[in-house]
Amino acid sequence: MTVPNADPELYRLIAQVLTLHYKDDLPQSEIANQLGLSSAKVNRLIKRGRALGMIKITIESPFLHQIELERALCEKWSLKKAIVVPTVDGNPGMTLDQVGAAVARLLTDTLRDSDTIAISGGKTLSALIQNLTGDHDFDVEVVPMTGCVQGHHYTDVNHIATELANRLSGHATLIHAPLHAETPEERALIMAMRSVRDVMEIVRVADVAVFGLGAVIGTDSTYYDAHPVSPDERARLYDQGVRGELLGHLIDRAGQLSDNALNSRLVALPPDELAKIPVRIGTATGPDKVEPVTAALNGGYLNYLVTDEDTAAAILDQEVQKIA
Repeated sequence: MTVPNADPELYRLIAQVLTLHYKDDLPQSEIANQLGLSSAKVNRLIKRGRALGMIKITIESPFLHQIELERALCEKWSLKKAIVVPTVDGNPGMTLDQVGAAVARLLTDTLRDSDTIAISGGKTLSALIQNLTGDHDFDVEVVPMTGCVQGHHYTDVNHIATELANRLSGHATLIHAPLHAETPEERALIMAMRSVRDVMEIVRVADVAVFGLGAVIGTDSTYYDAHPVSPDERARLYDQGVRGELLGHLIDRAGQLSDNALNSRLVALPPDELAKIPVRIGTATGPDKVEPVTAALNGGYLNYLVTDEDTAAAILDQEVQKIA
């Protein structure tokens, strides 16, 4: 930078103070002693140097890109926190495990005794449970937000709720209802049942929600493990504007409910009621989850996001392309 003509000695002194403080890591009191200045004078010189643009800080870290992605996600969607973990190239299973571990850390950092945790099913929730290591002693209640599907441990919300409660030393309240009713009329009857109604009343006043986000197309979709749909039907759903699945609900890019018959038969907490839960941790990983995560973010359904680096970058790149 060019030294101003007004007082070059002053700027030389500022540079000397900045060098001692930032490069040599000396405290201001020691700089004052070395240069025969008061501590207040040293402080003023440092502030002056900062105002003049004489300080440039470069951080070298393998985590820098992840931190930048987290900041961009928080700024774009007003999230309270985003956690981005490294993507393990060629190993989606290990990436999923790392995301699950990050969700586990976030959850235990967030929880307080007597909290109620509302959960979905899904592979990431299963990975969360596997990574809840160590002794935990939380007096919490874990409750499913959707009806139950048998067949896989990660689609069985009662299994997920029980395992999570056991790992946290809490207790689980289970739901005795399917994820999908046969007809909208049957769905209304199920939702009116005392046992189901009681579960939904607990979920509505939950303190924390933890949920996965499902894909409509692609091979990695827990939603279709729970409710088999042919590839042609998946393509039709996508053509109709469906971009993701949230608690079994099919949603469009804006996060709004799709006008689809499947939604009318769903036994689950509605997304607009999910959005009222104070802490809402959404999580997903993989290229198939870019559009579902974006849709859920656009709908305002989560205020905490945990994902991997490649997925986070693709979400943000997609937004840049939309603007362009």
